Amino acid sequence: MYGSGQGVRQDYAEAVQWFLKAAEQGHAKAQYNLGVMYGSGQGVCQDYAEAVQWFLKAAEQGFVNAQYNLGCMYVNGRGVRQDYTQAVQWYRNAAEQGFVNAQYNLGLAYADGRGVRQDYAQAVQWYRNAAEQGLAQAQYSLGVMYVDGLGVRQDYTQAVQWYRNAAEQGLAQAQYSLGVMYVDGLGVRQDYTQAVQWYRNAAEQGLAQAQYSLGVMYENGQGVRQDYAQAVQWYRNAAEQGHAEAQVNLGGMYANGQGVRQDDAQAVQWYRNAAEQGHAEAQNNLGVMYANGQGVRQDYAQAVQWYRKAAEQGVAEAQNNLGGMYAEGRGVRQDLALAQELFGKACQNGYPKGCDNYRRLKLGY
Repeated sequence: MYGSGQGVRQDYAEAVQWFLKAAEQGHAKAQYNLGVMYGSGQGVCQDYAEAVQWFLKAAEQGFVNAQYNLGCMYVNGRGVRQDYTQAVQWYRNAAEQGFVNAQYNLGLAYADGRGVRQDYAQAVQWYRNAAEQGLAQAQYSLGVMYVDGLGVRQDYTQAVQWYRNAAEQGLAQAQYSLGVMYVDGLGVRQDYTQAVQWYRNAAEQGLAQAQYSLGVMYENGQGVRQDYAQAVQWYRNAAEQGHAEAQVNLGGMYANGQGVRQDDAQAVQWYRNAAEQGHAEAQNNLGVMYANGQGVRQDYAQAVQWYRKAAEQGVAEAQNNLGGMYAEGRGVRQDLALAQELFGKACQNGYPKGCDNYRRLKLGY
């Protein structure tokens, strides 16, 4: 009563005293509650080791919430040395009593091979147990297993079913994944309008990947009327969360003046943000901006640096661009042999200009 403030003024310190009296007499729920108080620092100084001690006493009596919490303490290394094997033991004890979060966490342990040998079939079993109790995260994870064919035969229709169950509970990642299934026509008839709906649901919850994907739909006019301003808005929302693809696309919108006033300096900023995350297309685009002096002072050495990063990731256009810098001696010492090699790589990777440049250089014109 003191802990919840029912019938008396809420007083955590007083609640701790009463929980302690009962816990010392072996009352499992009181032991669990005392562990919660120590874990959260309510009515006592926060002390994870004390929390573990009381959770253990309750867990050994079969108190399911304590078994689950003890598993969490072992996973997170709070009050005990991190020990995934012990965590699995306590999750299993709770899961076998039907505790839904423990079933899901046990599924995760099998999927990741933490504390047990990796076993996708076991992961599926425990995800399914939790999913059938309505746990959205388990429903989503079960959908992923069906998409990837891990522990079950690949079945897009089943994946859609489980994604939908989770999506209708408001799980953003499931809403996004359901949108992907509608875009790709996997397990459902392809339907861009439905994809937009599910992307929007997830995007409005702040999921960066969904915001980016919704931006793509607006840019391309898929499932919605083409609207560059809306595309920019959703790209920006995702880009500000550090989503590299969105940063590249937002840079492109600024470079082309689509949905925003044309602004090369802004394009450079967003390309740079993505390039510094290792995004190859952004690295090439940033190289182009330096080579042409768009949005930055022209700097061939910087152009070469960014072209090289993208070329090393296999971007054909960057290989061609870097070849051009070596052919002309811009930002590097002229090296026709290396230029020819780079043009050849670009050609082999399907870039027609690379083929043309390779032939010209080989023929000496």
